[in-house]
Amino acid sequence: MNHGCRKCRREGIKLFLKGEKCFLPKCPVATRPFPPGQHGPSSYTKLSEYGKQLREKQKVRKIYGISETQLRNYYKKASSKTGDTSENLIQLLESRLDSIIYRLGVSPSKSTVRQMVSHQFFKVNGRIVNIASHLITLKHEISINENKSVKFESNTNLPSWISLDAKTSRVKLKNLPNKSEIELPFDVNLVIEYYSR
Repeated sequence: MNHGCRKCRREGIKLFLKGEKCFLPKCPVATRPFPPGQHGPSSYTKLSEYGKQLREKQKVRKIYGISETQLRNYYKKASSKTGDTSENLIQLLESRLDSIIYRLGVSPSKSTVRQMVSHQFFKVNGRIVNIASHLITLKHEISINENKSVKFESNTNLPSWISLDAKTSRVKLKNLPNKSEIELPFDVNLVIEYYSR
């Protein structure tokens, strides 16, 4: 069993960690809708309020491929800014370089996108950036390293907050996304409750 698929089965939902495989009928979450382990099918145990918060926090970590320390730091940064902390947190997560590249549809797998970033496929304001967590602002422009064989292509699923010039393969943020613009497979409010305890 693939490690990514086990994570999805543990959470009881598709986290889309394996790209195209997640959309196939044979996806383990669809064929084996119960937690991984040797005891066979069983219903997901009823969680306490703390358990629910912990589960949602773990989903965010797995979806964005970040450590506990990173997520806690994002929460601290989000809570120190003015406005809705949950919205601030989503904006920070979606403003990461790897999140934006993933939203462009360059690869259906977030882990592959992170590898591409680490292998210096992309530039920010003309400089190669190999850190997936690099935060993109409205002043930044993302482009492709000329030495790499990849390109940004227009697609109908491009988020409203991302601007792509397909001719020049230049990408910018139009604005920071809000929660209503994104289908989130987790409850961000429970994540905020977890860290604000």
